[in-house]
Amino acid sequence: MTRFRTAALLAAALALLVAQPAVAADDTPPPPRTVSAWLPYWDQETAYQDALRHADQLHTVSPFWYEAKADGTVAAHPGAGERLIIDGLHRAGAKVVPTVMETMPAGALAALVTDPDRRAAHADALLATVASRAYDGLDLDYESIATTGDATYAAVRDGYAALVGDVCARLHARDKTCVVTVMPKTATSGRIWDYAAFGRSADRVRIMGYNLHWAGGPPGPLASTAWYDEVLRTATALVPAERIEFALPGYGWDWAIRADGTSVGRAGHVTWKEAEALRRAQGAPYRLDPMSSTPYFGYEDGELTHQVWYQDARGVTGHLPVLRRHGVVHTALWALGFEDPALWPALAQGASPSPAA
Repeated sequence: MTRFRTAALLAAALALLVAQPAVAADDTPPPPRTVSAWLPYWDQETAYQDALRHADQLHTVSPFWYEAKADGTVAAHPGAGERLIIDGLHRAGAKVVPTVMETMPAGALAALVTDPDRRAAHADALLATVASRAYDGLDLDYESIATTGDATYAAVRDGYAALVGDVCARLHARDKTCVVTVMPKTATSGRIWDYAAFGRSADRVRIMGYNLHWAGGPPGPLASTAWYDEVLRTATALVPAERIEFALPGYGWDWAIRADGTSVGRAGHVTWKEAEALRRAQGAPYRLDPMSSTPYFGYEDGELTHQVWYQDARGVTGHLPVLRRHGVVHTALWALGFEDPALWPALAQGASPSPAA
């Protein structure tokens, strides 16, 4: 009798198991929070609402709120420290790591970081800034040293690396995140940034993956797959891939060109929204450059010819395989409110490394 009773119980259990409903597709976990983004202060409410719409993907939001000055102090941009934004982003699950940028005169930042006493005082000012609100850390985006000449290059490189190392260590002691934003390093560019030192000090090294062609130069794509490959090959040799955030553009440049082929001043900045509105208004066809995976179009304005190069979701989709090949899964966006809305699902799909990586 025991054998029959056991068999009946097993049969009943099996039937119950088969009858269980399948797990609904809605129960699958959300995509990882691998996207960080800058929040521009000059269109703060638009950018904030954009962040809330995509909060499930946002790892970190960096409000572009502070500026380092030549005397070592840190000044606030309009709207900096807005507690409603900080609290709202925290409720949405994103870290708030404001950016400190600078636009110092030539040589001023170099003088600041190469003087140990001034450098230490500036680090104090940065730590006071992070303590002023419920911030989760700081993002240091210091770019004016990019043009440092050969005579002072080594001292400036080492002085800035020392500043980053000091600030990161003090942030970590307070359980805060340290981010450093850098220009791309290749065989011919970006030498002033000590990637290896930053990879040891910072939690995230944000590489600005844009401005291959910039406002002050000739027209062309903001990025290309070949350039990304070179930049990431260099970066991953010096920084652990898991610490890299590769920043993608949500904007473009509009170059005005004379009949002789020369540019008229600097190119005008256009967000993706502005570029697409302009393209439609001009009746220009959409084109995606196959060499760079970048959209572009042209139009006429009197005696001038315009070339507009920008970035959208289709272009980024063409670039993401390069990131995956190098094992880089963390991305960043310049900037909230600029971008093609279709970029967000593209980034979600591109969050995981390929098997080859």
